[in-house]
Amino acid sequence: MKKTLFLLILVIAVASCTKKQNPFEWNKDRVGHLTKEMMVYQLDSLYSNDSIVKNIKGDEFSNGPSAIEIYEKGGKHLLTLTPVEEDSTSTIEYVRIRDNRYTTEKGITIESDYKTISSAYNVSSIDNMIKDAVVRIDDQNFYFTISKDLLPPEIRFDMTAPIEKTMIPDTAAPKYVFVSW
Repeated sequence: MKKTLFLLILVIAVASCTKKQNPFEWNKDRVGHLTKEMMVYQLDSLYSNDSIVKNIKGDEFSNGPSAIEIYEKGGKHLLTLTPVEEDSTSTIEYVRIRDNRYTTEKGITIESDYKTISSAYNVSSIDNMIKDAVVRIDDQNFYFTISKDLLPPEIRFDMTAPIEKTMIPDTAAPKYVFVSW
């Protein structure tokens, strides 16, 4: 009887100590309940309480897979998913985070400024694109874009100029935040 009672208490203690997955936490392997191993056909069950909008291609000018938009019931845009291929067994390649409730374990959201992000994570590189600077984070599988309008004038129109970490203003907010698998 004592052994049974002890086992029951032990099972309850272990069950209560397990951490419940935060539906709005993102890290290098997951965004909320979405993991990098999940396939497109699993999205219907994963987001059964939300709305899923799958864009349908219909013209000869579209290339690559269509984006999948995830909306909360009530209309709040949560995520934009880009699968690897146009196939239900494909995995997700890119996740664009659109809702500010999504946060990393270090408290970074889509509304965090450059200073907050670079203090929490190591910026590994900055790519100079046409309209944006793409800031990549070491070992985290996420990156964000900063509008080049916020950068010094000599960099805005020169795609060959290197962008240094110190050239981005501390108050610059990301234009887009992506998780890349």
